[in-house]
Amino acid sequence: THPPSLPASHSSSLPLSLPLTHPPSLPASHSSSLPLSLTRGIAGGIEICITFPTEYVKTQLQLDEKANPPKYRGIGDCVKQTVHGHGVRGLYRGLSSLLYGSIPKSAVRFGVFEYLSNHARDEAGKLNSTRGLLCGLGAGVMEAVVIVCPMETVKVKFIHDQSSANPKYRGFYHGVREIIRTQGIRGTYQGLTATVLKQGSNQAIRFYVMTSLRNWYKGDNPNKAINPVVTGTFGAIAGAASVFGNTPLDVIKTRMQGLEAHKYKSTLDCAVKIMRHEGVRAFYKGTVPRLGRVCLDVAIVFIIYEEVVKVLNTVWKTE
Repeated sequence: THPPSLPASHSSSLPLSLPLTHPPSLPASHSSSLPLSLTRGIAGGIEICITFPTEYVKTQLQLDEKANPPKYRGIGDCVKQTVHGHGVRGLYRGLSSLLYGSIPKSAVRFGVFEYLSNHARDEAGKLNSTRGLLCGLGAGVMEAVVIVCPMETVKVKFIHDQSSANPKYRGFYHGVREIIRTQGIRGTYQGLTATVLKQGSNQAIRFYVMTSLRNWYKGDNPNKAINPVVTGTFGAIAGAASVFGNTPLDVIKTRMQGLEAHKYKSTLDCAVKIMRHEGVRAFYKGTVPRLGRVCLDVAIVFIIYEEVVKVLNTVWKTE
């Protein structure tokens, strides 16, 4: 039996777990336990609360179409208009959907990755970069289908609704009820193809980068400790790599999940229309706030998770 994974985050999303050569060891019987799932979910929830305003700004900028014309002149103007019209609380519109999905998303992502990686390790228990990439891809696709797509759809609709002339969602439960009443369950699964492509590439890129960096840092000493600062730095680098690698997919996903998603026949049609009417630069809208959120996201979750795992190891060893 191999030790469970270390975390690495996701995006818009989402913390990312990363089982590598020698992560902190937990007893095998605890590798898929409720405490670990709660730890991952709580770490993700803390990160979301800290960084959500950047997620809000990113989403608003991505929804801001050139043809409408644009409502915001940039990051600062988006923050200014939101606070002026809705107060500081306005920057947290849509937070509830990500918080409610934090623990189940972590359970699906980490569980799938641990299952795949335990079958992909070599005889020495080592997971190389290529296999880490493939396992991350599998985990990302599964979490997209099971949790992330409905969670992100609700988030985007809530954020978009706040900037409309007549907001119609009074809260999380009212909003979800209205979406299902008017559009059915399919209304919570808009942009599924784009979400699968985004989440799959997110996890694939981050797992690959984190595996490579950790293996490089440890060299020939698999038991070499990695302090929180190094862990956070590696996580930030992995997060940045995914932002620059798949922001166009994130923009397409956001448009497909907004209140005006009916304008697009498919993911491909959405991409073609963005290119035709707004140009290549539109595919990188929200890159700066997304970069800030994702780098913090991965770094925070890695550090929090590893420290909690150390505490749990100490507790279980004394039992």
